[in-house]
Amino acid sequence: MSPSLLKKSSYLIVFTMISRSLGLVREMVKASFLGTTALADAFSIAFLIPNLFRRLFAEGTMSAAFIPTLRGYLNDSGEKGEEVRLFLSSFLTLLTLLLTVTVSLGMFFSPQLVMVFGPSLPGSSFPEAVHLTTMMFIYLGFISLAAFFQGMLNTEHIFAPSGFTPILFNLSFISSAFLLTPYTENPARALAIGIIVGGALQAAFQLPWVIKNGFRFSLISPLKAFRHPGSKKVFRLIAPTILGMGAYQLNIIISTRIASGAGVGVVTSLQYSNRLLELLLGVFIVSLGTVVLPQLTAHVKKKEWAKYGETLSFALKLTAFITLPATAFALLFRTEIVAVLFLSGKFSTDSVNMTAVALLFHMPGLFFIAINRMLYPAFYARENTITPTIAGVLSLGTNIVFAYLLVGSMKGGGVALASTIAAVVSSLYLAISLIRKKALSVGMVHTIFSYAARMLLFAAAGIVPVLFLKPLLFAFFSGSGGKIISIGIPLTLSFLLYFFAVVAVFALAKDESFLIVYGAIKRRIPWKK
Repeated sequence: MSPSLLKKSSYLIVFTMISRSLGLVREMVKASFLGTTALADAFSIAFLIPNLFRRLFAEGTMSAAFIPTLRGYLNDSGEKGEEVRLFLSSFLTLLTLLLTVTVSLGMFFSPQLVMVFGPSLPGSSFPEAVHLTTMMFIYLGFISLAAFFQGMLNTEHIFAPSGFTPILFNLSFISSAFLLTPYTENPARALAIGIIVGGALQAAFQLPWVIKNGFRFSLISPLKAFRHPGSKKVFRLIAPTILGMGAYQLNIIISTRIASGAGVGVVTSLQYSNRLLELLLGVFIVSLGTVVLPQLTAHVKKKEWAKYGETLSFALKLTAFITLPATAFALLFRTEIVAVLFLSGKFSTDSVNMTAVALLFHMPGLFFIAINRMLYPAFYARENTITPTIAGVLSLGTNIVFAYLLVGSMKGGGVALASTIAAVVSSLYLAISLIRKKALSVGMVHTIFSYAARMLLFAAAGIVPVLFLKPLLFAFFSGSGGKIISIGIPLTLSFLLYFFAVVAVFALAKDESFLIVYGAIKRRIPWKK
């Protein structure tokens, strides 16, 4: 077991916890200013569009192709010399060209893009969605540059600066809502400005660390950049992800169209539910996945296949350890969680109920989405971008079929359930592919899913006292004032009771993951067995 995997992810988790806490505040502010109104749907669709392209230019590119290629250059040269500088300059030049074209076309064709994503928007909301989309395409350029810097730092196992930048983004979003709303035509435009500024801050903050760690780059001749073998390799690896990106976009387009046709506010309620899901994923799973890719890549480059399998297996078991107990609590208290976070201003009781229904069907997919976040780096580290792309296309087809089948009777809940089913299918395909490539043994997979079943049993044991005391706690605080007292206090007490009950079960069972995490925190139990 690699000591640095848990240690380095723990550093990133600290910043991510702060960021996700601010992210909750950000969503609360958004809910208060926009609710689940038609303007909220316009803002949601407008922000969704540039975020889709972000997966290609930022997340997809950096994880699938850039980090393994840069790692290869660093290993070959042994230092950040001319070869590394030329590769970075070539990649930056091509990235800049692609971003310039994409952002320009995106802004010009904003009306057509909004028509594709939100054909059911009310007449007054459509032009506003177009305006917001045009504004927020600028964000794509800044966040892609931030991802470029993050890729360099992560390759060197430096995670803190990129882990801190989402804090700046959230602060920009929140402050813009309060400071700029009085001076803009509506709150959505103030939030859009906050997003653009937040993206610029994410890029600017990381640059000093990039320079400090010896990375050098500049814009060069596009022809020279296209001819560079490193650039060719990156684009060869990216080529399959473009298909996956297309599948992902089509998935979002169809899901959004289906949801927008199910009624006003459904699109926004699904996005609030997704935000809560991403909160649980982001604090631990995204941080762990960020650290896993460079670790797995290093094992692949050194042909340390045993360590590769051990690192991946440990990451998957830790994923079950984190997500399954969280899922149990979130399912039981879904309405109370949504209410205490978002119920205010334009976010009404109907908005709470709509979002809680979506969360009910999103949450069972948390474990499988988290598993995917671990399995995708396992392929990217081996410079295999084809298998994840196939998984994405398979997930697309599954999601579309079930969304169409379920939306009529279940509305937004049906769209949420379809995404959960798609995550299950994708996880199974990726796991089977790893077995066929002998990256994971059947025994390892069996052990991981057996461990997941064990986590479910532990979560069930921990939830029993909470089920018994929940009615008493909420009855005691009911009618005691605002939502913080009537909902927030009993919810917090219920969480603490559940947390300590689950910890007690882990401790009594001497669970391996619990002992490792406990030892890491207390620095008393050795890292290695």
